[in-house]
Amino acid sequence: MSLSWESMLIAIISFGILYWFLNKYAFGPLFGVMEKRRQLVLEQMNTADSSRKAAEQQMEEQKAALQQARKEAYEIIEQARTTSSKQADDIVQTAKSEASRLKDDALKDIESEKNKAIAALRSEVGGISVKIASKIIEKQVDEKAQEQLVDQYLKEVGSK
Repeated sequence: MSLSWESMLIAIISFGILYWFLNKYAFGPLFGVMEKRRQLVLEQMNTADSSRKAAEQQMEEQKAALQQARKEAYEIIEQARTTSSKQADDIVQTAKSEASRLKDDALKDIESEKNKAIAALRSEVGGISVKIASKIIEKQVDEKAQEQLVDQYLKEVGSK
């Protein structure tokens, strides 16, 4: 087997022409498509990364908003507790002052009625004393009769 330079040269030239055709019509468009695909993949990765960052930022904002809402709710609850406690204290204080006023009014009424009863009793006792004195004067009685008159008078007063 011998190598012929002529067939080798023809093979090299044929290979060069084939390479040039492949490079112009096959490799160029193929590499162009591969480069476009690489750019598309890079863009998608960048978009995914920016979307992930945006989602993380939104999540942090939502956590902060939720924390703020919880804080506000706690403040509202504490304010309601304080207000209700103050209102309860005011109601108790009002009830105590009203009870004290009613008690004072009742004591005044009792004192007034007591004074009226004492005045009425004095006037009645005065009238009865005058009657007793007039009966004693009408009758000159001894000690025993006088005791009977006083007992009788006390029975009359007790029945009235």
